[in-house]
Amino acid sequence: MGWLAPEMLWALLGLPVPLFLYVWAWRRRKKIVIHFSSLRLLKAAQVPGHAWRIHMPAFLIWLIFGLGLIALARPTAEISLPTDYRKLVIAMDVSRSMLARDVEPSRIEAAQAAVRDFIGKLPNDVRAGIVSFAGTAQVVQTITEDREALLAAVDRFELQRATATGSGLLFSLSLLRPDLAIDLEQAIYAPSAVNWPAPSAPASDRHAAIILLSDGRRTTGPDPIEIAQRAADLGIKVHTVAFGTEHGVIPGYEGYSFFVKVDQETLKAVAQITGGQYFYAASADELKAAYSGLQSKLSLETRRTEISFVALSAMLILALVAILISRARIVLTGRGTRANQAS
Repeated sequence: MGWLAPEMLWALLGLPVPLFLYVWAWRRRKKIVIHFSSLRLLKAAQVPGHAWRIHMPAFLIWLIFGLGLIALARPTAEISLPTDYRKLVIAMDVSRSMLARDVEPSRIEAAQAAVRDFIGKLPNDVRAGIVSFAGTAQVVQTITEDREALLAAVDRFELQRATATGSGLLFSLSLLRPDLAIDLEQAIYAPSAVNWPAPSAPASDRHAAIILLSDGRRTTGPDPIEIAQRAADLGIKVHTVAFGTEHGVIPGYEGYSFFVKVDQETLKAVAQITGGQYFYAASADELKAAYSGLQSKLSLETRRTEISFVALSAMLILALVAILISRARIVLTGRGTRANQAS
């Protein structure tokens, strides 16, 4: 739980004061000697029933006061709420490191299989596009509802040298937000010189998201951390999947092999900056599980939400209970008085 106005919680320190004053006043009242003219009058003044009926309304009012202070502090909690994604871009790393066979049959084949399965399970009202990136990035499939076109795009992946993760993010942003008219060439070589729009609220564009899969460290192109910040400024989440093991190798020149380790740190940072989810998969099964987790994100998403309404609702219920108890006490007192007078 969090608080949007935590300074109001200091007021809770004064909450015992009215309770102390009530107890003090009640005890002082009991010490006052009242002279009654007759025993009959004393009986008529007595309230029938248990003592809790006398004190409960005051106690409930005290609780209402405390809940009011909590509501003023504006509590928040992480709640699973329905999402409303309408557009997705799947950004796929197609660098030569995806040839590594530390994941059977190979990283690229396992990734293609997982993406095909993911596309096949997309909700009907979600449109998707595909971007691939290696030394450069390219749009393999523009955003469409045509699942067959998306599946065919996955089959068209061609592996290349180098890894330009930042370029993949840039092309994905451009595909999601064509209205921005991003100058991709300038953005790739001088992203700070691009006239980006003013920052939006975090994850404010709840209709669009990017799903980025990569297995290696950036070797060329713009810094993905900087581009992730631009995505965050636009309110677009980037969910990232790191794929592969620490022991992946690919064949090089003259019989040499090269280790291709997974860059988890960068992908974690990209997801964190944009408010997205990070997944790590070291096998084909884990990759499918990661995409299944992403699938659930398309229907339900955990968001930090203000829950002051809970305290306000409790205040209303307690107020109604206090009124009912007070009315019942008045009715019972009247009946008791009439019964004593009749006797």
